[in-house]
Amino acid sequence: MKQKVLSDAERRDWLRLSRTENVGPVTFAHLIERFGTATAALKALPSLSRRGGRLMPLHTPSPAEAEAELAAGAKLGAVLLCGCEPLFPVRLAALDAAPPLIWTCGHAELLNRPMLAIVGARIASAAGQRMARDLAIALGQAGLVIVSGLARGIDSAAHEGALASGTVAVLGGGIDDVYPPENAALYDRVVAEGCLVAEHPPGRKAQARDFPRRNRIISGLSLGVVVVEAEMRSGSLITARLAAEQGREVFAVPGSPLDPRSKGCNDLLRQGATLCEGPEDILRVIQSLPQSQEREREGFDNPPMDQMAMDAAVEALRETLFQLLSPTPIAKDTLVRVCGAPAPAVHAALVELVLAGRASFVSGGMVVVATP
Repeated sequence: MKQKVLSDAERRDWLRLSRTENVGPVTFAHLIERFGTATAALKALPSLSRRGGRLMPLHTPSPAEAEAELAAGAKLGAVLLCGCEPLFPVRLAALDAAPPLIWTCGHAELLNRPMLAIVGARIASAAGQRMARDLAIALGQAGLVIVSGLARGIDSAAHEGALASGTVAVLGGGIDDVYPPENAALYDRVVAEGCLVAEHPPGRKAQARDFPRRNRIISGLSLGVVVVEAEMRSGSLITARLAAEQGREVFAVPGSPLDPRSKGCNDLLRQGATLCEGPEDILRVIQSLPQSQEREREGFDNPPMDQMAMDAAVEALRETLFQLLSPTPIAKDTLVRVCGAPAPAVHAALVELVLAGRASFVSGGMVVVATP
């Protein structure tokens, strides 16, 4: 996605499009690629969703509702960063299906410094919390900004250790959602000395389904993710999996096989994660990585099609594509090969099906049929 500075009206429409029903990050990116601006995409949405088979209009926030969100953020001292803007975090923008926008509060310049995530168990051992804090102190002194999720346990210890050098807390709810409540003082310190990041509107309380999206931002901002303690079914392992999918480094601190909180880390090591017994294990790997990231997102380098030719191709493809979908994820590129059609037309037809609620984009550039 090309960098550009948005006018106030374009920023408002960018926000409206990102908050529109059935418009997730993948759909958003396809719409911007096809129509050029959020304003043009908003005008096209009713037609696209009807063509995809939707009977009821999509819910799109009104201009007044978008202005109200912008005013609520400004009142909190927060800043909205859109994915095309120069200050948007470079590593996050480079992801396939990057979030269209984020709210930030505090020192947003930290977001374009080299970052490393430290995550782990909420009910963490004293030894685990000490490890997270010591790692954060040492890695911060080495020039890395520490990212975590402001949760209890390992997250809190990592933030506390990195306050002096720079820390970023990614929230599951809105930028003003202090969760857990006992971290209110830490929240205030991060605002003053670090940076908060949230994808959802101000006033939104985090729900269980929000945390995987939060975790994807944590890993997406970072060069790598360190897991200190994690049970086998934990959000920290989701963060590690997302990091691997994004091409980030995954580190794991080993632990006793008798402690359930070590089982997830030990399993990551069995799967090929890098052993972390101290900061030098991390720095040895991180310092060998390229520190720059391409700003452009991948996947949208196909030559443009004439609009009439595009419409005709999409009309011919739409139902064929729908019949090819199932609950088993299939790659968009595979659908292009199976159909033997131009990639832009396949992508456009999939977007119409997604807007109509008949299909869904999932992680890894995959598509599934929508569940009733």
